[in-house]
Amino acid sequence: MLLEKVFTIYVFFQTLLCGCSADRRHAGFLVKEMPYSIKKVGKMDKREVKESSGLELAPDEITLWTHADSGNPPQLYHINATGKLLKTVNIPHASNLDWEDLAKDNKGYLYIGDLGNNSNSRKNLRIFRVKESNMSQVDTISFSYSDQKAFPPVKKDWNFNCEAFFYYQDSLYLFSKNRNPREKVKMYKIPAQPGSYQAKVVDSLNFASRITAADISPDGQMVALLGYGNLYLFHMNGGSTFFSGKKYCLAIPQSGQAEALVFLNNKDLLLSNEGGKIFRAVKKKEK
Repeated sequence: MLLEKVFTIYVFFQTLLCGCSADRRHAGFLVKEMPYSIKKVGKMDKREVKESSGLELAPDEITLWTHADSGNPPQLYHINATGKLLKTVNIPHASNLDWEDLAKDNKGYLYIGDLGNNSNSRKNLRIFRVKESNMSQVDTISFSYSDQKAFPPVKKDWNFNCEAFFYYQDSLYLFSKNRNPREKVKMYKIPAQPGSYQAKVVDSLNFASRITAADISPDGQMVALLGYGNLYLFHMNGGSTFFSGKKYCLAIPQSGQAEALVFLNNKDLLLSNEGGKIFRAVKKKEK
């Protein structure tokens, strides 16, 4: 009980800090109740799905893909919205060094982010591009961070881990997992095509939570970032300046160590945590 109270207080102050940088282009988060309700809707069986580190809609747009992270087989789990395992798919010509997120384009491809980099020392960061209709067809997008010069850098500069990305207009947008609230989350951009690239920083913003997942709504009008204890939403303000529109922050202490999220439609989202619990965030009807 005491631990639960401490965690609730921690999340409360995280919400107060939901924080963005002080520069003028980035207006602050609107720290008030977002018009969303969040409830638990399911749980995956850990004997079947060891962990849920990423979520993406399957072709029927009702069921989902998810996956485990480092040390697990290169597999995608096909589940329903309550967490029931429907099938397991092995991804050939791939290994799971540290799978952290999933993305999807409008051309029939899934993107599996093998980009976890807790030690900040990896030189083999990559994203597997998989044809959803034929998962034996696998390509590789390799990349490095243009602003990383040492492997690893000194610990105070350890901000080259990524657990969140999404696809938008033929590019992949990656978000660094900030180690502490004083570090900005960096947004990188690379082409969504097989090849080898340098990921360049295109924007940054301060958050009070470590960012663990990202997605963009099907209509491209809203971006969601997931942090420990917080959900962040951004209204797009035209182009790819994701952080320049209105920003909202919602405390979600019931989600635990949340690791994955996906838009179900242009308003509602599904979240999952390391323990396999599934939550649905539903936009309330306006009065």
